[in-house]
Amino acid sequence: MSTRTDRARTEDGVARPLAAGTNSEYRVDLERIRFSPSFSRLAEVTQVVSAGTTGGIVHNRLTHTIKVTAVARAIAVRLEEGAAPERIEALGGLNHVVAQAGAGAHDLGHPPFGHLGEQELDRQARTRFGLNDGFEGNAQTFRVLTELETHGPGDEGLNLTTAVRASVLKYPWGRHHWPDPHPRTWARQPRGARPDASGGSYKFNAYVPDLDELIAVRKAFPDLRPDLQTLDCAVMDLADDVAYSLHDLDDFHRAGVLQFSAVSSEFRTWAQQRDELTLLPDERLAALTRAPGIGLEGLRRRLAARDAWIFDDDAYLEAVLRVGKEFVEGVLAIPYDGSMAADRSLSGFTSTWIDDLVASVRLVDDPPVRGSSVELSAGAWHEVQVLKFIHQYFVLHRPDLALMQRGQANVIRQIVEAFDDWLGDRLDATRAPRRLLDLVETATEGYRRVARRHPGWLDGMTSREDVLRMGRGRGIIDFVAAMTDHQAEATAARLRGGSGLLWGGGSV
Repeated sequence: MSTRTDRARTEDGVARPLAAGTNSEYRVDLERIRFSPSFSRLAEVTQVVSAGTTGGIVHNRLTHTIKVTAVARAIAVRLEEGAAPERIEALGGLNHVVAQAGAGAHDLGHPPFGHLGEQELDRQARTRFGLNDGFEGNAQTFRVLTELETHGPGDEGLNLTTAVRASVLKYPWGRHHWPDPHPRTWARQPRGARPDASGGSYKFNAYVPDLDELIAVRKAFPDLRPDLQTLDCAVMDLADDVAYSLHDLDDFHRAGVLQFSAVSSEFRTWAQQRDELTLLPDERLAALTRAPGIGLEGLRRRLAARDAWIFDDDAYLEAVLRVGKEFVEGVLAIPYDGSMAADRSLSGFTSTWIDDLVASVRLVDDPPVRGSSVELSAGAWHEVQVLKFIHQYFVLHRPDLALMQRGQANVIRQIVEAFDDWLGDRLDATRAPRRLLDLVETATEGYRRVARRHPGWLDGMTSREDVLRMGRGRGIIDFVAAMTDHQAEATAARLRGGSGLLWGGGSV
């Protein structure tokens, strides 16, 4: 399938077909991603909490990405070696180097401060600039790869093969537009397609200026169902889930945040009282808030309602019991003291579970709408949901974390507002950061192009003033999203008039 390796652009601007399935071309892409400034930046972007907020070492977006890449390679190689070639080809093809490239690129669009920064930039994009498709990390990743990064003079994006560009399309649709009918309107919605407060899909993979690029990539896979990822992308997505489900537990056990008494009480209570908890009305369950067992019962109900295609009560019970025995009672029961024995216990648990989860991966020829062509076994799927629950329930809901995150949201808001005011100052706008001015120009041209070719995608916002406003807004959002945590904090301080480093080759 030559379309898997055709590049969007070549060095001289002429598109040429490449030999199908050549690993050398895919390795070029993999290295272009790894050598990009956007990849290096991930070392200073929050995964959950920033370095220095705990006494131990925590994952950042770069260490997370490296581990996702390793898991993706393991899954892809296992499938390549174990599945019939004709079966893989019927599902669109799979290459372990492409899966690695997708994994290496999958978080390039994440802004400062993790998902908190994503939420605040989305709010600012929609309410301040009227950008109906707001901000979304997956869409930003696609924009970075195809538009904002550079590879040589005159190139836009990294000039990646079609297969690698497709490997980051976890949600292959726009927020409001394309395809038609849009997945958010389907009777059974794919993962991520449910409508959000704006009426568009909660998750999506291209902003309006980048939709033509996404459409061109998807046309290279004409037999692929509109809701399905390519196999390479499905491998990356699953690897992300597996890595995330385990290494955040590692971080917060080492930091002493996960308290054995609270977590074990949750697991024991639900296992002992599940029959009674199952009978509680939803309103009563919600009123009990954080009583022991309530969290796991709430998770059980959400999974049963949302993922009936795979959820099973017996498998859920077995998953709770196994995670309770092997992580809660087997790892968490012994406080982390920094000893080699403690490290062996934790690393042994993590490596064993990754091996087990990778070994459970299977191909699915005709998956349900909320499913994927690459899936965990039903038992492993339930175990991953329970592992993720521990982090979400006992870490993300903490008031002290929420306090810090509200402050970080203010940092993002202050930067966006300050740059918007600056660019609106006719006497001083030309002294704004050069990169910011470049990004505004790029975004404005993108919206002009959409206004000419697809005016319906702009929902009536096609006037010159609308286009200029959207271009300024998208450019500012692109600029802020490309900062590290430290750059965002330092920029906010300088924009408030605070003192600090002035000459240092920073983001401006």
